[in-house]
Parts: sequence; structure tokens; C-alpha cells
Amino acid sequence: MSKTQIRNLVGFLIVCSLMGYALYSEHVLGLVACPLCIFQRLAMIGLGIIFILAFFAQLTPLIVSRLLGLLGFIIAGIGLSIAARHVYIQNLPPELVPTCGPGLDYLMDAFPLLEALTLIMTGSGECAEVSWRFLGVSMPGWVLVWFGFLGFYVLTVNWKRSELG
Repeated sequence: MSKTQIRNLVGFLIVCSLMGYALYSEHVLGLVACPLCIFQRLAMIGLGIIFILAFFAQLTPLIVSRLLGLLGFIIAGIGLSIAARHVYIQNLPPELVPTCGPGLDYLMDAFPLLEALTLIMTGSGECAEVSWRFLGVSMPGWVLVWFGFLGFYVLTVNWKRSELG
């Protein structure tokens, strides 16, 4: 197994750990995932898929590894943007927090996809609630940090892969 494969596997395991904690937080700790949380999870899962594809792409031309690294960087950037929006909403003064809106299921059923995504990204009152902190940082804040780290990690690991050792 090459160093690049090991590094991609480490990235995949980090993503799995983060997703495992997100599910633990929801199902054991009872934290409710808002629409922005769900989209951050989808971006994180997408990033995990890129890491595992890059793990298996060792026998393909270097351009494939580079494209996977770039795609992972873009997905991480999207996730980082969603997390940044979430942190922004959480830090609004109470009088500027958007009112609670309908649930994600309703929005996806009742509106065309683009309009539903626009409504979701504006956030709602439930997205402004901070019910978990670690070292003074909310969960979306930590997700933002992880997307930043993993985005650069996936790009650098796969831009110039090591074929041996």
C-alpha cells in the first residue's frame, strides 16, 4: 500500500469518525439536525466518497488522482460555505434571527429544487440555536474547521501521489 493510499484511507476514516459523532449526537445525545446540518453532512459524505475513490484510484493515471483531489477540494469548499453560513446565523443578534420555517421534508416536497435549496440556505430559527459547544465553539464551527483542513488535505495528498512505499 502506497503512502498516498494510506493518506486517503486516513482521510476516509476521519470523515467516518466525524459522521459517526454526528449520528451519535443526534440519536444518543438527542441533538436535532437542522436543514443546514443535513446539508453539511451530505457534503461530508461526498468528501468521504472522494477519499475512498482516491484510495482505489492508485492504478489510474495521475490526472485521475488530481481530478479527485480537486473535486474533493470543491466539495469541501461547498461544505465549508454551508458551515460558515450556519455559524453566521448562530451569531446573529436575537432580533435578526430568521423565524423557524417548515421542515426539510416539506420544503423538498412543496418547492422546486432550486427554490427549496435557496430557502434552506437562508436558514431558520432552528439553525440559530446552539445546543452543543466544545472549547467554546459550536458544532457548525468545528465542521467549518474540519472542512477547511480536509479540503486542503484531499487536494495535497492527491495532487502528487507517491507510487511506491
